[in-house]
Amino acid sequence: MTTKAIPKTPAIPAAPDCTLVIFGAAGDLTKRLLVPALYNLMRAGRLGRAFKVLGVDHNACSEEDFRKAHQDFIKGLAADKTSEFGASSLDMGVWDDLKARLFYQTGDFEDPNTFSALRARLAELGGPGGGAAIFYCATAARFFGDVAEHLSRAGLAAQTKAAWRRFVVEKPFGHDLASAKALNRRLLRWWDESQIYRIDHFLGKETVQNIMVTRFGNGIFEPLWNCRHVDHVQITACETVGVEDRGGFYEQTGALRDMVPNHMFQLLAMTAMEPPNSFGADDVRTEKAKVVDAIQLQSRRQALANSVRGQYRAGEVNGRPVRSYRREPQVARDSEVETYVALKLSIDNWRWAGVPFYIRTGKALGVRSTQVVVRFKQAPFALFRDSPASQLTPNDLMLQLQPHEGLTLSFDAKAPGPEMRLAPVQMDFRFAEAFKGGLGIGYETLLYDCMQGDQTLFQRADNIEFGWRAVQPFLDAWKDNDAKVEGYKAGSEGPRGADALLARDGRQWRTLQP
Repeated sequence: MTTKAIPKTPAIPAAPDCTLVIFGAAGDLTKRLLVPALYNLMRAGRLGRAFKVLGVDHNACSEEDFRKAHQDFIKGLAADKTSEFGASSLDMGVWDDLKARLFYQTGDFEDPNTFSALRARLAELGGPGGGAAIFYCATAARFFGDVAEHLSRAGLAAQTKAAWRRFVVEKPFGHDLASAKALNRRLLRWWDESQIYRIDHFLGKETVQNIMVTRFGNGIFEPLWNCRHVDHVQITACETVGVEDRGGFYEQTGALRDMVPNHMFQLLAMTAMEPPNSFGADDVRTEKAKVVDAIQLQSRRQALANSVRGQYRAGEVNGRPVRSYRREPQVARDSEVETYVALKLSIDNWRWAGVPFYIRTGKALGVRSTQVVVRFKQAPFALFRDSPASQLTPNDLMLQLQPHEGLTLSFDAKAPGPEMRLAPVQMDFRFAEAFKGGLGIGYETLLYDCMQGDQTLFQRADNIEFGWRAVQPFLDAWKDNDAKVEGYKAGSEGPRGADALLARDGRQWRTLQP
C-alpha cells in the first residue's frame, strides 16, 4: 500500500521542568519501561532542561549503583532488535545527560519519615518548596493508598500554579468493584481528581490512539460504524510469554483482573465511543466512560454462558518448550486461576444494539498479537448464486496494535478469467513503512502528557468503577459456581471453549497471524 509523502512533524516543545519521583524505583517497571521511555523523550528533546528523576525504594543503593544498573540494562535493550525500545543503538551523549539527572533515596513506603526526608530532598533538587513534581507509584498495588496519604500528610500534594503536583498510579486499580471504589475514595480524600493520573500504558501506543483517527478522521468509516452495518467486533490481546516470575502475583489476579477492566475495556471504549466534542481530556474521557457504563450487566447464569476460562498446559512456543502454568514458580499445583479469558459482551445503546463484542486475552499462546477486528455485515449473496462463487469473504477492518502496527481491510475482488469467480484480497497499511522512526514503548506519550497536565489518555474514577462493575458478575459467577478452567496447550490459539463461544452464534475468531 502506497502513501503520500508525510508532512514534516512540527517541533514539539519540551515539557515544563519538574522532578519525577518514582516509588518502586528498583523494580522491573522502572528498569524496563520508565527509564527507556525517558531516554526516548530526552533524545527527542522533550524533557525540560532542569528535569530530574528521584527514585525511592526500600533497597539500600548508592546513586552511582542506581545509575549503573540502568545503564547496563538500557544498553542491552538497545542491542535487542526485537524490543519496542525504538532506538537501534544507544546515544551515549543522550544517556549521559539523562544519567546525570537520576538520583536515589532509600525509604519505606509505609514510614512517615520517608516522606519527611523526601520533602527535604525535593527542596534540594527542585528549589524552595520542591518545585513542580510528579509522584509515580510503580509499586505493588497494596501501597497505592498509603503513598498517596503519606505524601499529602507531608504537605507534598499542596500545589501552586508554578509548583504543581501530580500523582500517577499504575494498575491493578483494585481487584474488584468494592476495592476499586474504596481506593478511589482514599485517593480522592488526599488528592484532587485533577491531580490523579491512572495510567494504562496501552493508551500511550500510537496505534491505539489511531483508532480514534481512523474512525473520526475518515468519512469512509464513521458512517458504517454502527449496528446497521457492523456484524460484530473482536478484541484480542494475546501473548506468547507465560507468567514467568509473576506466579505469586498471577495467583491473586488471573487474566480477567489483569487485563479486562483496564486494557481490554479501554480498547473497547475507543472502538465504540461516540464522537467527542473535542479531543480535550474531559470530552474524550466522558465519551469513553459512557461506553463502559453502557456495557450490559449480565446475570450470573448469563456470565457463565458468555465466558470461557483457560489455563495453559505444557507445550511449545516458537520452538521453545513451555512448562504448564501449574509448574511455574509460586503457583499452586492444583491452581484454578485462569491465564486465558474470552467474553461475549453487549453495549446497551442505540449505536451498538444487537452487536456482540467478543474479547479474548491469554498467555503462552502461539502468536503475540493485539488487534481490534470490526466485521461488517455481508452483502446479499443473491447476485452471485449462479456463479462459481461459493461464499463471500467477510469484510474485516483489522486494526493491528502490536507487533506489526497498522491496518488491514479485507474484501472480495473478481479473479481474472471468463467466469465470475471471487477471490479474497486485502489492503495493508503499516506504520513502520509510512512513518519512519520507532514508535517507542508507549510510556513516552503518557509521561510527556502527565508533565504537560493533559489527562486525555488517563482513566477517570468513574471509568475505573464502570469497568469493574461490568466484570463483577463474571467474578461472582465463577466463584459461586466453582467454575473450572479449561486446559489449553501452550503454543495454541487457546481453549476450545473459546471457539465454541462464537460458533454457537454462527461466527468464528479471526485466525491469529504473527
